[in-house]
Amino acid sequence: MTFTTDAWARTADVRSAIDELPFVQGLADGTLDRERFTYYMAQDALYLADYGRVLATLAGQATDPDEMLFWAESARTTVVVERELHGAHVADLAAARRSPSCLAYTSYLSSLTTQGSYAVAAAGVLPCFWIYQDVGDHLLSQAGSLDGHAYGDWIGMYSDEKFAASVGRAKAIVDRCAEGADDATVERMHEAYSTAARYEWMFWDAAWRRETWPV
Repeated sequence: MTFTTDAWARTADVRSAIDELPFVQGLADGTLDRERFTYYMAQDALYLADYGRVLATLAGQATDPDEMLFWAESARTTVVVERELHGAHVADLAAARRSPSCLAYTSYLSSLTTQGSYAVAAAGVLPCFWIYQDVGDHLLSQAGSLDGHAYGDWIGMYSDEKFAASVGRAKAIVDRCAEGADDATVERMHEAYSTAARYEWMFWDAAWRRETWPV
């Protein structure tokens, strides 16, 4: 069993919980109110800015040239391509402030790059790739044709073949890392992956609640 196959099975309950979130269900049928979606897009833009920095750090830590290029190109895509989509939905990104869940998630991923293990950090960034693809495919299967769908552009991005290819590459890198790692490192990789998967749930849930700082 590969690391990613095992990690996917271990987090099956988290993925099911994500599919059941009212935010995700509202995205699928187009009934999600615009205020919640706008909140989500603003938070996602802030998240991706930090996520791009994490990916760029991974590029700097990679010893394999192809992996270095993959992380660097992914960082560029995150910052340039995806933020263009966010800009189309959010009028003033500069006015947005990171929610508690957003800040906690990005801070956690950033911390993984400082712990001396490229493998653990790579496992930690994988859920953002893989779970978004899974959600995108799930939404597409429910929505059917995206013509006229209120959130068709967002669903289309994460169910796109190019994005699926990048997910496959990220999985392959993580599996390669696990194959050459000792048991303790593999367990740290699982902890990083499962924690990031839980943060994915928290991020979606925070968007539904339009989470703010309590004080």
